[in-house]
Amino acid sequence: MVAKAVLVVILVVVAAAAGGLGFVAGYEYKTSPAASPAATINSTLSVLGAGTLDTLFPQLASELVNESGGTISAPVAAQTYEGSIDITTAITQTHALTDVAAVADYRLIPQMLEPTYANYEIVFGTTPEVLAYNASLPAFAGINSTNWAQKLIADVTTPGNRPMGIWNASTDPNGYNEIFAMELQGMLYNGSTSAIYSHFYTTGADGVAVGTSNTILEHESQAANLVKTGVISAVITYRSFAVVNDMSYVSFNPIVGLVANNSTALADYAKLSTDILTSTGGTQSVSAAPVLFSITVPLNAPNPALGAAFIHLLLSPQGSAILSEGGAFTPIFPGWSNTPGAVPSVLAPDVTSLPTWAATILG
Repeated sequence: MVAKAVLVVILVVVAAAAGGLGFVAGYEYKTSPAASPAATINSTLSVLGAGTLDTLFPQLASELVNESGGTISAPVAAQTYEGSIDITTAITQTHALTDVAAVADYRLIPQMLEPTYANYEIVFGTTPEVLAYNASLPAFAGINSTNWAQKLIADVTTPGNRPMGIWNASTDPNGYNEIFAMELQGMLYNGSTSAIYSHFYTTGADGVAVGTSNTILEHESQAANLVKTGVISAVITYRSFAVVNDMSYVSFNPIVGLVANNSTALADYAKLSTDILTSTGGTQSVSAAPVLFSITVPLNAPNPALGAAFIHLLLSPQGSAILSEGGAFTPIFPGWSNTPGAVPSVLAPDVTSLPTWAATILG
């Protein structure tokens, strides 16, 4: 547990200390000047979150419980962490009820939940794509941001060696971001988007990318252990996943890692797209974009005040310390909202509008 830098108390309004500002990976971060939401709460916090949040968000939830003096609870049974598209589908199709919903692609809440199930989102952090790998394999000796793809290809194409793990792009943004990272690495270092991608993916009859024999489809709950035990050689995943699971990883060029937002990066991203399957059986095209995690309190949340309290803690200096421990996330404060005027009043000091480039991607 991260040491308390600022108490975020539920029943008493306490001003959070503010001080300093800096720039990390191009994102401005400032400690929060906002006061804690004042609410009388005696209820259970429920969370639907992207899979890579399954360690960090429970820490935040536990801190919220501790600071409430026991007036709320946040049991593991009330928290579900899975693919972000699965999360939004659960809310829209099975009418799952949750106090907060957090996704790994900031485009999903506006596209899939608004306006019926949500009326705002808040972008709270970013984390790059990296290659998490089994460091005991000789094939990865001397690996770096330039040669990782060649080393990976050499390993998985050697007869008798283990495959690479991949994600389901139709349920998890990590899946299509993995595809884009391969294409961007090929574009920048090998002169072709297919130079690396073609070793791991082919296109199915429906136009959706399908893994080759060099891959095996994996789930986040199993992938870390399978890499560590050598069942699979590596996965392209969020740095946050590698950090919280204590995995060896190599960082990518920021463009390849999908965290750069300069004009060159955005122009490269605009060249790439892939098709995914929809919940109704059709296909949908997804374009490359910077990795930005966002959160909302759904309009049908059982405890909307409690959801807002959780988001405030997430955006506070204490929440930022939890998110950034070990380099997992780069927190973003003030949080970026697509509709700042729609956020609860208690969160208004914590948010600002999306940057122009991010708003343009949303359309």
